[in-house]
Order: sequence, then C-alpha cells, then structure tokens
Amino acid sequence: MSAFSFFLLSGVLISAVLYGAGYYLWSVPEQHAASHLHGRLRGLRASMRSRSGASPELLRREHRGSFAFLGDLVTWVGVLRRLQETINQADLRYRAADVFGISLAIGLGVFLLLTLIGGGLLLLRLLFSVAAGLGPLAYILRVRSKRMHKFEGMLPDAIDLFTRTMRAGHNIHSGLETIANETADPVRKEFKKLMEELALGSQVEPALHGLGKRVPLIDLKFFITSLILQRQTGANMVTVLENLSMLVRERLNMAAKMKAHTAQQRFSAGLLCCLPLVVGLGFWILKPEYVRLLWTDPTGAKFFTYAIISEIVGILVIRKIANIKV
Repeated sequence: MSAFSFFLLSGVLISAVLYGAGYYLWSVPEQHAASHLHGRLRGLRASMRSRSGASPELLRREHRGSFAFLGDLVTWVGVLRRLQETINQADLRYRAADVFGISLAIGLGVFLLLTLIGGGLLLLRLLFSVAAGLGPLAYILRVRSKRMHKFEGMLPDAIDLFTRTMRAGHNIHSGLETIANETADPVRKEFKKLMEELALGSQVEPALHGLGKRVPLIDLKFFITSLILQRQTGANMVTVLENLSMLVRERLNMAAKMKAHTAQQRFSAGLLCCLPLVVGLGFWILKPEYVRLLWTDPTGAKFFTYAIISEIVGILVIRKIANIKV
C-alpha cells in the first residue's frame, strides 16, 4: 500500500468516526424528545381506550395527492413569510422577496465567477456559492439575535416599572403606557407599537399577542399571559409579576456566569475553527504554489472540498456542544 493510499484511508476512517460522533450529538437529543412525545401519546391513547372502549387516532397522517407540488409551493411561500417575520423581529426595513432575490443573485454571481476563473470541482463551487448567498440571511439573524438579547436584558426593569404602576392603583393600559414612555429602545419601540394599536381601536389581547409575535421571548410571553389572565379573572398579578422579574434576573445572571466559566473552552473552540484558515493564509503568503494546487489540481480540489465539509461539520458540532441553554 502506497503512502497516498494509506493517508487517504486514514482520513476516511477518521472522518467516519467524527461524522458518527457529530450525528450522535446532533440527532440523539431530538430522537429522545420525539420518543418521549410518542410515549405520552401512546399513554393518552391507552387511557382513552380504557374509558371509551375505542381506539381514537391521535396522529394525523397526510397523503400526497396528484397536485402535491402546489402544496410545496405554498410551503415555500410560507418560508418567505417566516423570513419576513424574522426581518421584522430584527427591526429592519427589508422585504423577504428582496432578500431572497439578492441572496440568489449573489450565489449565482459567485458561482459564475468561480466557473469563469476555473474554481475547481462543481461541489466546491456550489459550497462557496451557497455560503456567499447565505450572507444576507446571516446578517439578519445576527441583528435579530443582538436585538432580542438587548430586549431580554431590559425586560426585568420594564416589568418592575409596570408592577410599580399597578401597585399605585393604575390599570393595565396606564402600566403599558408607562413602559412605552419611560424605558429605552428596543423595549420602548415595541411597547409604543402596542400603544398605537390600542389607540387605533384594537383589543388588548390581540395587541398583546402581536407583541409576543414581534418579540418571541419566553419571558415576555409569561408577562403577556399574566396580563391576559388578570383581565379575564380580575386577580391580583402584582406578586406574580414581581416573582417573574426576579426569575428573569436570576436566569440572566446564571447565563452570564455560565458564559464566564466557559470562556476558555469557547476560545479554544474558536481557535480550533480558525486554525485551518490561519495556516492556509500563512502558506499562501510563504508558498502560494502549494496552496494553488488545491483548486488547480483535480486531486487537490477533492481534498479541499473534503476539508471544507469537515470544517463545517466540526463547527456545527462544537456549536451544538457549547450552546448551553439556561
């Protein structure tokens, strides 16, 4: 066996082990959740069978007809609708169709450019084209994540402000107006939208549900649920809101402590992900003819494609391990 064959076989075996580990970390928690859900459904079905003697079907099965492609088209339009919701949550003025068109144009442009300059294998060109086309979406998701994180950090103070207003004897409308006037963005902007909807004649509950749709945070949904229950039952929710504010603060403090304790591990993970790029850039500066073989030579292009796919899989696995939800 030649050295090249031994190297290739070793790389395939190591990659198989790494892909298997990545698949395990990625899919086993989801499979466990799905099996837990099916177990609960089976238990519910058994209890209903023992009561009525029948076996009701709790799972609806969909059969694709002759015009199933129309349903796929509607689903695709739904993807654009969810993209527009994400853009609105990021507080950007873009339209989903325009973002999709720009992403498609960028991807096609990069693919044609790589084809004209002879950018190696077809799979390699497709990888670079898809990565370039996803650039606008990555920017939108980053802006949305920063805005949601800032909103979450300001939410406990807003809840305390609303609680003090309610304790002073004001109603829900006055409490929401106080949040809209006395807080900072992005909390102020979202609650001002809420107050504008109420001023235009909207009911309180649909307006609150609209706020929860614009800001999909679980803590805000708890706050909205508390307000709706207070309107429906007339109960005193001041103590509940105070406990909610304290719970949100404790959770944010726990997340900050967890982030501080895992800073070294996250830095090591980022260093491992950036190391191939740094080494490649160093070789490009020192010996560019070595690096140029990765897209001019067919064998080098195959190894380059394999390295990019392995790097992407490694980044996804590291993100899955480091993403600790509190």
